Amino acid sequence: MVTGEAVALELRPARLPSRALAVLLDLVAGMAVYVVVTIALVAATASLDEAARAAISIALFVLVLVGGPILVETLSHGRSLGKTACGLRVVRDDGGPIRFRHALVRGLIGVIEILMTFGVVACVASLVSARGRRLGDVFAGTLVVRERVPAGQAGFVPPPPPWLAGRFSGLDLSAVPDGLWLAVRQYLTRMGQLDPRVGWSMAERLAADLAERTGAPVPPGAPPAAYLAAVVQERQVREARRAFGHGPAGGGGAAGAAGPAGGAPPSYPAATVAPGVRPAAYPSVDQGAAVRGERAVPPQEESSADRPSTGFAPPA
Repeated sequence: MVTGEAVALELRPARLPSRALAVLLDLVAGMAVYVVVTIALVAATASLDEAARAAISIALFVLVLVGGPILVETLSHGRSLGKTACGLRVVRDDGGPIRFRHALVRGLIGVIEILMTFGVVACVASLVSARGRRLGDVFAGTLVVRERVPAGQAGFVPPPPPWLAGRFSGLDLSAVPDGLWLAVRQYLTRMGQLDPRVGWSMAERLAADLAERTGAPVPPGAPPAAYLAAVVQERQVREARRAFGHGPAGGGGAAGAAGPAGGAPPSYPAATVAPGVRPAAYPSVDQGAAVRGERAVPPQEESSADRPSTGFAPPA
């Protein structure tokens, strides 16, 4: 999931208890509407024969208890009354908003696995599925996720340095597994709590794994943590385009990834602090050495008086 600020959130799939509560609230609301409309129709069709009243009752059941949830999920992009109350949302497998066909398949199969079997089939399928999906989700290609995350659980992911922003706009990220993305995000949100040597070692290992799967090595002179943040930012930009149809302004874009004419490496500006960038998030690097392709002086070779305390000093 991506917020309006194009921040990728590691939302977990909704499990059986929260989904069951959401379905219960939806059924209570649907039954209340069904009873009210039924009473009104009984009074209005008192002069009709029994066959006509039976046909109207069946049509009312289909419209309210089957068509109603489909219409609500389509118009609200996956948020019914119960799901909104429980902080849940139905999304496609790729994270995008659902459309009418997804809500239609979920609603039709839900009649069998929820209404006709009193939810037994849906409960069994949700318990068996690794992501808590019922049969309607499997056939529709959807997933119910937790949309709300407590503020204390949403860690701050530092943005990359300005000279790395947009550098990886043409990178192929399809081979990176979800487990590695989660590990990188957890590292970036907690790197300030790690021992300096341990943090630097973890960043190098994660950067090596990410470079192996993307084919883009760490730029010369760039700290591995800055490389991780730059690739994560590129993933956020792409998820924003996929979810909202356009990417957020700024962030480098393709222009930041392309070098000057003739294939020469881009001339990176001196390290500056952009708005929202934490100055001590990454070790200082020799930008000139990075441009020339030379090895930058690692943090442990700098004097202790000049080296900032960043939490990323490599082992001595």
